Amino acid sequence: MIAYQTFCQLRQAWDEQHLTMAQIARALALHPQTVKKWVGRPRYEQRQAARRASILDAHKPAITRWLAQHPFTATQLWQRLREAGYTGGCSIVRAYVRTVRPPRQPAYLTLTYAPGQCAQIDWGSAGAIPVGGTRRALSFFVFVLCHSRWLYVEFTLGQSQEWFLGCQRRAFEALGAVPLEVMPDNCKTAVLSHRVGEAPVCNPHYLDFARHYGFTVKPCGPRQPQAKGRVENAVGYVKKNFLAGRDLAAPGGLAALNAAARLWLETVANVRQHGETKRPPTAMLAEERAHLRPLPANPYETVLVRTVRVSNRLPRHGRHEPLLGAAPPRVERTHPETVRGPAAAVRRVGPRRRSCALVRAPAGHRAARSRADAPAGPRGGPGAKDPVAVFGPQSPRPGLSRATGRAPVKRRSSSPKDRGAQ
Repeated sequence: MIAYQTFCQLRQAWDEQHLTMAQIARALALHPQTVKKWVGRPRYEQRQAARRASILDAHKPAITRWLAQHPFTATQLWQRLREAGYTGGCSIVRAYVRTVRPPRQPAYLTLTYAPGQCAQIDWGSAGAIPVGGTRRALSFFVFVLCHSRWLYVEFTLGQSQEWFLGCQRRAFEALGAVPLEVMPDNCKTAVLSHRVGEAPVCNPHYLDFARHYGFTVKPCGPRQPQAKGRVENAVGYVKKNFLAGRDLAAPGGLAALNAAARLWLETVANVRQHGETKRPPTAMLAEERAHLRPLPANPYETVLVRTVRVSNRLPRHGRHEPLLGAAPPRVERTHPETVRGPAAAVRRVGPRRRSCALVRAPAGHRAARSRADAPAGPRGGPGAKDPVAVFGPQSPRPGLSRATGRAPVKRRSSSPKDRGAQ
């Protein structure tokens, strides 16, 4: 019996090079009769094992019936067979189950990447975490270099655009370099639309981020998670190895969880012997670093930028708070990495390039501050502050009342005589 590779060489020498059987036998170190036998066969055929009687033959119908009812393992089937009087071992049960059980999942080709060629990114969910007096959904961002399997993990309180770009920026900074390509899935923060057979339409904000760092966005195909199998396996690895058995309600909150994740990356994830490469990711990263691109001089500003209505009041989470001492706001930038509670730090830029930095106060702070700054007397009574002394004289617009600053209201009389006169 010859191997399949030897059969291919034999057919190539006979069909394309037109060598004789004796020449093929000398070139491949085969017997001439072996060459004669395989030259006469159009395709490769494996040796068929001789059919012999087995002590499992009487129990094969029962195995097929049990597998149709439930996907039992070979060990479970062997235990059931022993209760039915089977005296053989588990190895032949396992070999037979392998032939009759349908495949659990389709097989895919293993993708190979050059050093520095690509990185895959994805999100994972980890339940909820207490933040202040409430609970927030906890997500984690995973970044994997496809060649070395170097891993970066960061836990966040959201998956919006500012979190998405901020996590990638910090992954590049932790790596100290940038790969040539980044492969995300088809989330809206990266890809607006991606139909089958058409080119993807990427998010303009993400394309600007990619141009700043000099990498190419290469989304995976729609409904093809196996195209980014490295990061999919990494998400499962984080859940099984880092999150399994960890108390998310421990003191320290999100900052302590990210600190523990960095320690886990340095001591476990990136120094272990990888099951596929059989080498530690840090050792392979030292070889891959020469093929990565350097970081730009200035980091990308990963903030949420949106246009707001020009007003003297600052919109915050469905409410309007007064904005004093600054020009009317035009642009709002939200920095998600400064979140320590339900709100984020906000910077607003006015039309005259004035800006003011506002940070929302924690719960209870507003009430305490209002009590501390409240006047001693009742409103309008002794001790009350004069609004003109605080804010200065106001010039009402034409047609407005000087006392209230509002337009006079015409009231309809309730008297029938007055209504007739009108």
